[in-house]
Amino acid sequence: MLLVGIVRKPHGLTGEVSVELATDFPQRFAPGIRLVWTRGTEERSLDLAAARPHGKRLLITFEGISSVEEARDLAGGDLSIPQGEAFPVPSGFFYSHELEGFACVDERGNPLGVVRGLGQTPAGPLLTLETVSGKEALVPFVEEMVRKIDRDARHIVLELPEGLLDL
Repeated sequence: MLLVGIVRKPHGLTGEVSVELATDFPQRFAPGIRLVWTRGTEERSLDLAAARPHGKRLLITFEGISSVEEARDLAGGDLSIPQGEAFPVPSGFFYSHELEGFACVDERGNPLGVVRGLGQTPAGPLLTLETVSGKEALVPFVEEMVRKIDRDARHIVLELPEGLLDL
């Protein structure tokens, strides 16, 4: 499952909820789509009835959720879709989950480590790399350092400043 949003709180009295986006494709929140809501061990399917922008979030109404109490019960839950429903990626775009496990090498082909994740920070995206020595290193996911990504071969060519992996 791919996380696309997090229900934060009810909005108003009619069952609408405020959702923090966890996707680069907010257009996926179209009436009629089915989302999977989870919180801990709880899980349920929800059909989206309406969505509208509200600052950096969306205000969403689901079929069958019509009161503030029902909306409050959804707060803190994750909204996900099956991986097969992910939007096709534009050229040069990578989903964070698809980079996990990619081998990283330098420009001479020497192994540097394996990608364990891609996270977003205020300064920009960072690759979490498990180095060949078993340490964790954070590498800025920028063109100056990420020279090539080969989806088919599942590897990334990095050009890193001296000592970055030693921090």
